[in-house]
Amino acid sequence: MAIPIAIFWHRRDLRSNDNAGLFHALSGEHPVLPLFIFDSDILDVLPSRRDARVHFIREALQQLDEGYAQHGSGLLVLHGKPLEIWRHLLDTYPVAAVYTNRDYEPYAAMRDTAVSRMLEDKGIPMHTFKDHVVFEYGEVLKEDGRPYTVFTPYSRKWKQRLDSTATPGPDGRPVFGSLTDFPSETLLHHLWQQRPPAMPSLADIGFEATDIAFPPKTISSSRIGSYDKTRNFPAMEGTSRLGVHFRFGTISIRQKARKAHALNETFLNELIWRDFYSQILAHFPQVATQAFKPAYDRIPWRDAPADLERWKKGATGYPLVDAGMRELESTGFMHNRVRMLTASFLTKHLLIDWRLGEAHFAEKLLDYDLASNCGGWQWAAGCGTDAAPYFRIFNPAEQLRKFDARMEYVHRWVPEYGTTQYPPPMVDHAFARQRCLQTFKAALES
Repeated sequence: MAIPIAIFWHRRDLRSNDNAGLFHALSGEHPVLPLFIFDSDILDVLPSRRDARVHFIREALQQLDEGYAQHGSGLLVLHGKPLEIWRHLLDTYPVAAVYTNRDYEPYAAMRDTAVSRMLEDKGIPMHTFKDHVVFEYGEVLKEDGRPYTVFTPYSRKWKQRLDSTATPGPDGRPVFGSLTDFPSETLLHHLWQQRPPAMPSLADIGFEATDIAFPPKTISSSRIGSYDKTRNFPAMEGTSRLGVHFRFGTISIRQKARKAHALNETFLNELIWRDFYSQILAHFPQVATQAFKPAYDRIPWRDAPADLERWKKGATGYPLVDAGMRELESTGFMHNRVRMLTASFLTKHLLIDWRLGEAHFAEKLLDYDLASNCGGWQWAAGCGTDAAPYFRIFNPAEQLRKFDARMEYVHRWVPEYGTTQYPPPMVDHAFARQRCLQTFKAALES
């Protein structure tokens, strides 16, 4: 009779160290088969077969498999619709239990509910764990049990909850229970001692490699320590570039939060924003496609495809906006300060629906995260939770003077700036500002 096994289902946690769900699986009574599914329901709607994120995932899976191979096991990688794959798995393997880490996006929640019900019908438990965030949507709430919708009080409560789990460490520094490691990497000898079939290549799942360079997983303590002083200047290497690693869980949020707490509160606040937007999406899933503030769905956005294309191509005539859009196209990354400016420009200078900008970022950003991206776009458009008011309209020229005064970032990405090849501004700032104020005011007061 075959020995029962447990399956650990990797999703947004592509690492074997400090992995909560993997730790619990390996601590159980059954040998563990690690699994990853290239979900065709997600992949089939991607607009490009040269999607850098799919390439990134494939490389991360290769590293995982190589690590598991050192312990006589391996990573089973399959491609298809999750429910169909799980039916195949249950027919193929003696599965006694399934472990995974929770995913809070609307599609993922529906998928996991369907898989859980199918497993339940077979008498197989599906154990889920928190791993992608420090505090999930039900852990940091107001006194009346309702979710926070403004960041500052949420962050205060988040820090209070973190501090409440602190105990003195050997060196006198606090050790936070909420940030404790799950040493899954010490239990890999409990993996199922069989090598699974060969992993499908990118071509096997219908994709091609890209030439986008993936940022490293590590960041120096000095970079974190000076983050508050350097993060707003796009010409500097002043941000972490860890977004893609947080997105796909190739690094541990707990480990980085511990480091941030010790070195730089501003960097810690950026991690708290991740939790904040994650809990907003979990409590209010409609924000994926609708304004958090329903009145803003009455804004008569302009139908201006030619203007949208100029924005996408970085040909607006505003150099800091154009530099950001070209950096995005070339690298899959855009500096955070410039993300705010480009989003504000599209929604307020051009009066184009934030959803069109969000969709473009969803296609291009290597670190795309639904909760954070929707949160950031709605913040810029004035329609989200804790958003910038609609009458706060970034002046692109002023942003350039403040954050790229030497034009280093602009000249890197817009080399023709200052020549006759560079176009004039596609819209006058004063005109655009007044048009935005009148449009928003009329729609919100109607």
